[in-house]
Amino acid sequence: MPSRARLDEFIAVVESGDHAGAIERYYTEDASMQENAAPPRVGRDGLVARERGVLERMSHVYSKAVSSVLEGDQVAIHWIFELTDKSGKVRRVDEVALQEWRGDRIFRERFFYDPTEAK
Repeated sequence: MPSRARLDEFIAVVESGDHAGAIERYYTEDASMQENAAPPRVGRDGLVARERGVLERMSHVYSKAVSSVLEGDQVAIHWIFELTDKSGKVRRVDEVALQEWRGDRIFRERFFYDPTEAK
């Protein structure tokens, strides 16, 4: 079960823009991420590589946690992301992430957002 301090530390790393580093430091080796109803992606190394690929296509990423709830091993975070690609197109994603933690690391995460926002 994560402490509030550990969760706040994770949020601060994401808000700083170090998304790939957050995955490396705060996710279990066998972690999974799932976008809405898509099949989950499994394995921290692959999750980090995918995140780096997304970030390479961006000129700027703004990340803000609007709120977070911690209940035992269950965490919910309301995020606002603004992603500016290299052509200057800005996408705003209003997302809720539901996380299951194993100790002080994230084991499972599922994102809920309007998929038309992410295109």
